[in-house]
Amino acid sequence: MSVTGWLATAAVVVPLAALPYWLPRAVIGLRVRIFAWVGGEEGIRAPGREVPAEEFKKVYGHPAANGRSRGAALSDLFWYWLSPGPEVHQEHLEPGPRYDDVARTTRQILAGLSREQWTELVGRCTRRVLGELDGDARVHRVRLRDLMMPVWAEVYYEVVFRAPCPRHVRDLITGNADDVVSALKCTSLRHMDRRARLTAHLRDRLAHDPPPVPLPASLSPREQAYYLQGTFFNTAVVQMSEAMAHLLLVLATHRPVQDRLFTDAEDPDLLDRVINETLQHFPLFGVAHRITSGEIPREGRAPIPAGSVLLFNYPEYQGSGGDVFDPDRWLNPDSKPSAYIPFGVTANRPCPARGFAVLTMRVAAEDVLHRFRLESSAEHTRSLPSRGPCLLVPRTGAAPAPRRTRLAAMRLADRWAAVPRSLTQLVLGSYMVWDARRQGLCRNYFAASSGGSAPSVTAGR
Repeated sequence: MSVTGWLATAAVVVPLAALPYWLPRAVIGLRVRIFAWVGGEEGIRAPGREVPAEEFKKVYGHPAANGRSRGAALSDLFWYWLSPGPEVHQEHLEPGPRYDDVARTTRQILAGLSREQWTELVGRCTRRVLGELDGDARVHRVRLRDLMMPVWAEVYYEVVFRAPCPRHVRDLITGNADDVVSALKCTSLRHMDRRARLTAHLRDRLAHDPPPVPLPASLSPREQAYYLQGTFFNTAVVQMSEAMAHLLLVLATHRPVQDRLFTDAEDPDLLDRVINETLQHFPLFGVAHRITSGEIPREGRAPIPAGSVLLFNYPEYQGSGGDVFDPDRWLNPDSKPSAYIPFGVTANRPCPARGFAVLTMRVAAEDVLHRFRLESSAEHTRSLPSRGPCLLVPRTGAAPAPRRTRLAAMRLADRWAAVPRSLTQLVLGSYMVWDARRQGLCRNYFAASSGGSAPSVTAGR
């Protein structure tokens, strides 16, 4: 072959071989531009030019930053993803008596268990789900988010109903939660039939055997089912599964930290620091938007007008943690990150589970580590569209064969899987942004409400 032929071949082969390294990033950039074009530009970014990082918490916690859905085009997209029932989802209710009623009920349900009961419940559910893995003496290849989702489905069902979760109901909950989070990450379209099956079960359960904590009287029976589905069997299950996937993948890709946890009995707080460091690097929330109900005055700066849409970017705000994963930074007040709000800002709808989230993550992680050693070579990103590929290596039984080949294959497969997945996210994400704006679930709901009667939000069923 001539030199020209070799050069021509190389011009084709090299870009193709490098696809996993450049195409996903290029597609992400293109998705951002398409989303902005389809969805329209709106909002004041924080941190950003108008709201710098040093004003982030102050502006976020201001009483006027209290609007949640009405008046923001972005709300149509979140209502679309969280359907059915976004109009009664605790995070998307407007301030007022209905929100107060719902938030109070959530606190009462979660406060029904002591720390000891939370520990027992999470440990029991984790051990049961791990016990369902086929064979104790072999290496299991799992997706960490998929592994942990049944755990939290069982946990939150028992928290709500104070009874063990039947297997078929667990399947309904995980099917609903997986469908929501897959749509949010644009790896799949919505499947409203899966969500409707859980709604139907909850309506039947509420009619014949309601939970011990009375549900909000301001909600109709259908809305009460939507409230449980959205708050507990969607958001709670998804967020805790994502949190555990991040934590376990951190341990799988930072072997010295994992070894310290398993052997260093003289540092009982190490796992809590690892959890803090994980949530610093991989915050669960992306961008939270709030609509100002009044003017927000600021010293030395122009006030933020009423009706403004504020976009609070958690990953950008917490970006001060750097690239080095160092749980020991939390030992020293001087090195401990100050830009750290894993559960939101206390003055503005913080996560209801903030009081025991770290406790329950610790319990689940300890049970996993007691049984398995974690190994992974997969890329770890905040959005985690891969769902966290990982090897679970039993700590008992015969010594397994060397896994370097499997880890190398995992690394290569993870790289190449990102190519079609990123293209899928581009196509499906663009379609869902367009479809959400076309349906205008939030916009139409409030338009009808102002006319005297609020419509039912079924979103495509």
